[in-house]
Amino acid sequence: RHLPTTLTFFPTTDPHYERKYYFPRELERSLRFDMNGDDVIVFLHIQKTGGTTFGRHLVQNVRLEVPCDCRPGQKKCTCYRPNRRETWLFSRFSTGWSCGLHADWTELTSCVPGVLDRRDPAALRAPRKFYYITLLRDPVSRYLSEWRHVQRGATWKTSLHMCDGRTPTPEELPPCYEGTDWSGCTLQEFMDCPYNLANNRQVRMLADLSLVGCYNLSFVPEGRRAQLLLDSAKKNLRGMAFFGLTEFQRKTQYLFERTFNLKFIRPFMQYNSTRAGGVEVDADTVRRIEELNDLDVQLYDYARDLFQQRYQYKRQLERREQRLRSREERLLHRAQEAPREEAEEPGRVPTEDYMSHIIEKW
Repeated sequence: RHLPTTLTFFPTTDPHYERKYYFPRELERSLRFDMNGDDVIVFLHIQKTGGTTFGRHLVQNVRLEVPCDCRPGQKKCTCYRPNRRETWLFSRFSTGWSCGLHADWTELTSCVPGVLDRRDPAALRAPRKFYYITLLRDPVSRYLSEWRHVQRGATWKTSLHMCDGRTPTPEELPPCYEGTDWSGCTLQEFMDCPYNLANNRQVRMLADLSLVGCYNLSFVPEGRRAQLLLDSAKKNLRGMAFFGLTEFQRKTQYLFERTFNLKFIRPFMQYNSTRAGGVEVDADTVRRIEELNDLDVQLYDYARDLFQQRYQYKRQLERREQRLRSREERLLHRAQEAPREEAEEPGRVPTEDYMSHIIEKW
């Protein structure tokens, strides 16, 4: 069905939102996720983006023909396809950290196929199609949330950081602390560590690290490395089947449901009183965090624009399709009523051609 070319797809209903980027091919996409086939959703979980909540939604809150089997006391759920005992979801709460704790794009893309082949050997007969998804968050809020998490004793030191077949050396990735963890660290100490993986975490976890020599900082000059990472992260984000934003829970739910043709049972809730929200920082500190996360700030600005345009595009198409359906129903109703009225007139029986003329005219 052809839509009128005069249709404005991006009505700026939010006065604070203005388009910055042009996405010629990233809005109108045809994606047909086949749960009964060989399609797999792969969730790339970036720390402190609300991924734990979203991951639970995937295994506990999706309306499925065969719901995931989540048993009390067990960290993982079994998410089988309706037609066979084979998983359709690769995530923390379904397959566990099978490619390492908080595996990034570089790790997942090289690891996931092999892991699933070992889990479901019978599936070797058909090639799988992987649909990558992720969540992004405002960089300052995410950074503060990670600091508070580390301050309470979190380390993620069991993360592998695999790249080009090996893990980084201690010289390539020195620790920020001595001892078992960094609990009790101040925000200043957290910001002062030049090796802190919290800096630009979202860009690093979405980029293809092979392009810059993985964690070898001498592989390419610093400025060139930064640009390569940012461009790669943007490219991979555009190529993902779906991404959501922590700050827009309802829109994230809306886009996921319409991307995968799946429905959630309960609506997503927007919790703004997060741990990061409770941290009081001055303007100078915010600027310092933004400087440390300059690549993440640029990526998030880009992602938010793409997210808003995708949402508005979907909403506008839905409204247009609804109006077209209503119009067709009215026309059909009138066409059905017309021959009845004509037949009631004495000495006049409408022919098939006459009927067609009436319908065409209307």
